[in-house]
Amino acid sequence: MAGNPERRAALVDAGIEVLAREGARGLTFRAVDAEAGVPVGTASNYFASRDDLLRQIDGRLHRRLAPDPEVLGDLMTAPRDRSLVAALMHDLMSRATGDRTGYLALLELRLEATRRPELRASYTESVRGDLEFGMRFHREAGLPGGDETVAVLYLAMLGLWVDHLTLPGVLDGALPGVSVPEGLVELIVGAVVPEG
Repeated sequence: MAGNPERRAALVDAGIEVLAREGARGLTFRAVDAEAGVPVGTASNYFASRDDLLRQIDGRLHRRLAPDPEVLGDLMTAPRDRSLVAALMHDLMSRATGDRTGYLALLELRLEATRRPELRASYTESVRGDLEFGMRFHREAGLPGGDETVAVLYLAMLGLWVDHLTLPGVLDGALPGVSVPEGLVELIVGAVVPEG
């Protein structure tokens, strides 16, 4: 396997673009090479298999879509209440809309994991790790609610991402006077996170 880390990262990012645009069926080494603007055969020198590429895409997406430490640090100076949880969820939604391609690629990974047991195992571990991290972060930060609160927020926000990123207009006007996605984030947090 080739060892140039910058080229590998560029190929993985190209794979994310292809995955988001074409779906898992369109994710071929040739398509990744074309997206990255490198000679045909380059991706096959960097990844042992398509599954290897998918696992590396998963890892890259989780790093790429992680919160900005400075933004998170600024947010965490606020009182530990429902409004801070709302601010954290707004940041999460902002990252999802700011890197729509990345989140669409994550959704494609979910779909592909239903068909590929090896990917399902590694992707389940990755997503479960994120959920457990979120629960631990919530507890350690002293935010209102417990693990159940985080689990319900996760499910509600995932549903919002799916609708907003795949069918952006489906929620527009569904609840008069509620903006999409900002107002929906507030509704979710208000319904899920206890006061105090």
